[in-house]
Amino acid sequence: MNPNEALAKLRADVPLVHCITNYVAMNIAANVVLAAGASPAMIHAEEEVADFVPIAGALTINIGTLSAPWLRGMLKAAQTAKAKQKPWVLDPVAHFATPYRAQATRSLLACKPTIIRANASEILALAGEMGAGKGVDSGDSVETAKQAATHLSETHGCVVAVTGETDFVTDGSRSATISGGSAMMPQVTALGCSLTALVGAYAALDAPLDGTVAALLHFAEAGERAHASASGPGSFATHFLDQLNALQPGMLDEGRIAWS
Repeated sequence: MNPNEALAKLRADVPLVHCITNYVAMNIAANVVLAAGASPAMIHAEEEVADFVPIAGALTINIGTLSAPWLRGMLKAAQTAKAKQKPWVLDPVAHFATPYRAQATRSLLACKPTIIRANASEILALAGEMGAGKGVDSGDSVETAKQAATHLSETHGCVVAVTGETDFVTDGSRSATISGGSAMMPQVTALGCSLTALVGAYAALDAPLDGTVAALLHFAEAGERAHASASGPGSFATHFLDQLNALQPGMLDEGRIAWS
């Protein structure tokens, strides 16, 4: 499907997205998924994730505020998604910051994510390269992480999305860059985490690469439109949700995508 067809299917089917994300991102991630046209479920308890994954269209896991009980829930959810062949998205937030976080990410990678969505510094570190990341913030450009993303995609057999000033997505053989967005987006907390949830919404309906491109285009288009009306990060967040919702099939500018 092209992105406008994918958006039409999203609005028609309203896929259920199982989101395991961090405390900071829960509210904005759920609102982004709702505004875009899907249905979020924020469930992380080890005791119930294995029952919920099969009824959702896709699973997304973000390790932002990691703890032992949450990690057990994440691993059980990812193992269930793998067993049930459900698409799932890994967001390895600052996985290089501590040994505990790095080990958690290795364990999740062993569950074969369908898509990895991260910033450039996280992608470089995941590929074993030195980056300039600091905490959850990227210190590297998307351009510098393209080769690492392709390597990761080939190594793990998944789609890899590097998001930033211009997004880059690859499945190891086909790649796309997506332009758009706003310089205010990094000033609103957890927008990257919420993008992971939106990628899950599209992955529930479309092939992993095409679905990821559609999600990134929807996000970038809404960001650029919101920027035109916002006076700062606070009003941008409100306008951004409105624009995610206002965009209709046929309105996504597919000229923002460059395939290679």
